[in-house]
Amino acid sequence: MSFLTQRLGPGLVDAAQARPSDNCVFSVELQLPPKAAALAHLDRGHPPPAREALAIVFFGGQPQPNVSELVVGPLPHPSYIRDVTVERHGAPLPYHRRPMLGTEFAQMWKHLKEVELPKAPVFLASVFNYNGSTLAPLQATPSGLRSGDRTTWIALHHNISGVGIFLHPVGLELLLDHRALDPARWAVQQVFYLGRYYADLGQLEREFKAGRLEVVRVPLPLPNGASSLRSRSSPGPLPPLQFSPQGSQYTVQGNLVVSSLWTFTFGHGVFSGLRIFDIRFKGERVAYEVSVQECVSIYGADSPKTMMTRYLDSSYGLGRNSRGLVRGVDCPYQSTMVDIHILVDKGAVQRLPGAVCVFEEAQGLPLRRHHNHLQSHFYGGLASSALVVRSVSSVGNYDYIWDFVLHPNGALEGRVHATGFVNTAFLSRGEESLLFGNRVGEHVLGTVHTHAFHFKLDLDVTGQKNWVVAEDVVFKPVAAPWNPEHQLQRPQLTRQVLGREDLTAFSLGSPLPRYLYLAGNQTNAWGHRRGYRIQVHSPLGIHIPLESDMERALSWGRYQLAVTRRKEEESQSSSIYYQNDIWTPTIAFADFINNETLLGEDLVAWVTASFLHIPHAEDVPNTVTLGNRAGFLLRPYNFFDEDPSIFSPGSIYFEKGQDAGLCSVNPVACIPHLATCVPDLPPFSYQDF
Repeated sequence: MSFLTQRLGPGLVDAAQARPSDNCVFSVELQLPPKAAALAHLDRGHPPPAREALAIVFFGGQPQPNVSELVVGPLPHPSYIRDVTVERHGAPLPYHRRPMLGTEFAQMWKHLKEVELPKAPVFLASVFNYNGSTLAPLQATPSGLRSGDRTTWIALHHNISGVGIFLHPVGLELLLDHRALDPARWAVQQVFYLGRYYADLGQLEREFKAGRLEVVRVPLPLPNGASSLRSRSSPGPLPPLQFSPQGSQYTVQGNLVVSSLWTFTFGHGVFSGLRIFDIRFKGERVAYEVSVQECVSIYGADSPKTMMTRYLDSSYGLGRNSRGLVRGVDCPYQSTMVDIHILVDKGAVQRLPGAVCVFEEAQGLPLRRHHNHLQSHFYGGLASSALVVRSVSSVGNYDYIWDFVLHPNGALEGRVHATGFVNTAFLSRGEESLLFGNRVGEHVLGTVHTHAFHFKLDLDVTGQKNWVVAEDVVFKPVAAPWNPEHQLQRPQLTRQVLGREDLTAFSLGSPLPRYLYLAGNQTNAWGHRRGYRIQVHSPLGIHIPLESDMERALSWGRYQLAVTRRKEEESQSSSIYYQNDIWTPTIAFADFINNETLLGEDLVAWVTASFLHIPHAEDVPNTVTLGNRAGFLLRPYNFFDEDPSIFSPGSIYFEKGQDAGLCSVNPVACIPHLATCVPDLPPFSYQDF
């Protein structure tokens, strides 16, 4: 920051105090090096690529305000700045595309409280019991209906400490024009209340005083009411505790995670959140990068704030909104908790204590097992466990739990669970409003919405030269050779190499090949090309119609799976600038798919996991994780000569005639001796507040 301040001049303002008309550094994070340079260092001993940072700077205090992206390096002692805005986006970035600073949100609410709400004091006090602090704003994004707009619908909700404000809409919404760089020129353009639009709050006040305004009086919520997460029962027995009787089977050194099977490094992008790199199973690289790209929710209701809402959560920051995790709830109690450091929305580095956890997950299920009672009697099996790295993004009302899960058979899983509060609208129009959700409170509509999550899977299967192969099965009639008078329907494999990008772009809702995998140029012991299969584990969501003027910015959602040639200039499928200018994306994911060859190329698979959410009574006070999960699975497909989990030290085997109660025969029999004492648990602490 000191280097940027020196180079950019004395007019730079700390983002925590910046006005729209100021120059400020919005964010600084690690600039990922080119893959070729990283692999040259990792695989061939070349010098490491220069460490660089990417700074996003808002230049509001100049004749033509803009947003600039600057690469700064080399770290930790920078000596140069390179403007990469045009290189990355094809043109300068207009100022109206900038993400909102925390100060802009605060200035918007300040304007409403000090300028607009005083225009209707009797109405607000009489109908909502407003006393100056009992209302809070929730805004829609994008802000407007066309490129260049910065006009935001803001819904007012009751605000009582410790209560989820999201479940307490009061029915009043205001459209604030905040395009001007001087907040003194901001103004409310329209007001919405109970299905009708008004010029301003003054008109609403006059109608109310004259007795011409139909109102619904909304009492303040109770601190221990339906929207509170306070326990409603006395403390009971503690929940089951997961622990490792012989200690953890992994280590965490900085951002490097090492187990007997897996090694990887993890990162935490300010905007895109959790990502892992250089993922190796028993020393062999499986993937170069597996990362979250975007998280989108699209809402519907009959109120303007909700019908306008298309949240692109990377703009708010999946990484910056990763808060401290709670031992024993968010992660198993014995997890390794890792702090994250970010620089965004203020001029100093922030520490997010315990925002990532690493742990071994006992899944309560055999990974494999067989009890044999034909010819001979024996049992063999392996308890299913996995290595997990997790973070949770609390973006407004929703909490997204992100996991990358590494299994002992060489499989790698990415999953996201959604929980938190649902977004709601005021229920004022009876059956007509129920077209947009279910009633979940006295005057509360749980509003229908979509969830879509985009993942990047940069696989390197036996190297960077890969092919996409689709396999399926068809039934074909065949005469029984030993009795030709009878016909059998015999399943038979079909196998096709998909050689171009247009063949590997599978639209949402269209059938995927039952087996689709990336194959390398090596074979296993049985002559098959070594590969990794891609499975999408997701309920079927729904994508915004192609004719929408917002669709191109979200065009990755057209495809449940797409495979493209890897390019440095196609490193991300979304952008933080699309939230406030969703109509003119500088790069659309759909343009990545241009029928280039995929034969023997460095390939990237892009997965969309999505689902529909129609909120219902059981979503109050919180949506539960159960049933609200989506993700993908990467499974070895002839990558090995046999299941590698057979070499896991936790495997057990015993035969008839052996005493399975002896440690020498069955390692599981040792557990009562190894776990007779309570494990040495770390003390509970929580520093995020």
